[in-house]
Amino acid sequence: MPASIAELVEVPIKQTGDGGENDAADDFGSDENAYLPGGVSGGGSQVPSEEGRGESAGSEGNTGNAGGEGEPSDAEPQPEEVKITISAAGDVTMGNYIGQGYEVSFRQTYDKGAGDSYFFENVFAVFSEDDLTLVNLEGPLTRSEDFREGQTYCISGDPEYVNILTAGSVEAVSMGNNHRLDYKEQGTADTVEALNGAGILYAYDGNYCMYETGGIQIGIVSVNEVGQGAGVEKYLQEGIALLREEGADLVFACCHWGIEREYYPEDYQKSLGRKCIDWGYDLVIGHHPHVLQGIEEYEGKFIIYSLGNFCFGANRNPPDKDSMIFQQVFTFVDGKKQEDKEIRVIPCSVSSVSSRNDYKPTPAEGEEKQRILDKMNEFSRDFGVEFDSDGYLNTNVK
Repeated sequence: MPASIAELVEVPIKQTGDGGENDAADDFGSDENAYLPGGVSGGGSQVPSEEGRGESAGSEGNTGNAGGEGEPSDAEPQPEEVKITISAAGDVTMGNYIGQGYEVSFRQTYDKGAGDSYFFENVFAVFSEDDLTLVNLEGPLTRSEDFREGQTYCISGDPEYVNILTAGSVEAVSMGNNHRLDYKEQGTADTVEALNGAGILYAYDGNYCMYETGGIQIGIVSVNEVGQGAGVEKYLQEGIALLREEGADLVFACCHWGIEREYYPEDYQKSLGRKCIDWGYDLVIGHHPHVLQGIEEYEGKFIIYSLGNFCFGANRNPPDKDSMIFQQVFTFVDGKKQEDKEIRVIPCSVSSVSSRNDYKPTPAEGEEKQRILDKMNEFSRDFGVEFDSDGYLNTNVK
């Protein structure tokens, strides 16, 4: 990805107890039937907004001279066009939950020397060619042992696992989810320290971030509706107002919402997603159900109801391994966003093998690719959205 500069916009927030996120735990489903063979073998900086923005590498405009070098030209200046490609993927849990078996686990895979680049190796070609890759980081990177009582699945990974994200060309993560506080505020603090050290942006609750690429400022807001319900609307409204004031050209809402293992969004997901668009968000990115859900077009913008799992250490053999990468290209002409609809779905599996989870998300091919596209078309049909055999939006629908 091109060099870029990013900043964190922090807004003080009040929390009571665990911040309202001590909700019902995820039900990842038992992985104890996992296949257990005998021998299984971009840039950016995060600074407080009050310290000011850095210079953007940006993209250069048209500076050629139509009349030849050193000669004046009567030609009309050409408009400057900038295209920004973003990729969004679902739940990334780098580590294990308490009580999960070690054999063929994410942690064992890492410990046996897989290397940082192993996990995102099969999607690196996609992520390295875009301008921003954003995933949902579910589970803190911490060595704390002070886990949250009453949480069925407390997930954690070692702080050095952050290097998996950088090796995979991931620039930003959403952290507004029901596992951020699995190891209480210490877990969050350790995760933030690791992300800052790696130059990866993050957002959760009243902590918003801004990423700059090609001279375009992208703001991100991330909320946990699963734990905080309609209370997240405050963060969403305040976040976009502040980010627009700070100069954001695009703002994305990352919403952790919905019901696990349900393939269709519940009513409040749809209501909140549309509210986000009404408030001015350019894209709504959903996760938490651990399975794919449909995509809606609303007022010319898109709501992804669930991206499903992606690099998912919390289950050694999930029964539904279908996943996807969502891509959208935003076009700006002379700094003005164009109202186009250039989106694409890249069908994936959370694993490069079908017998178990090897924690290596992989683009699907052939019949598997078409099967997942057919599935997404079924889920999106009622929203008037359909994808062609290459995963691009079919603009003839509606």
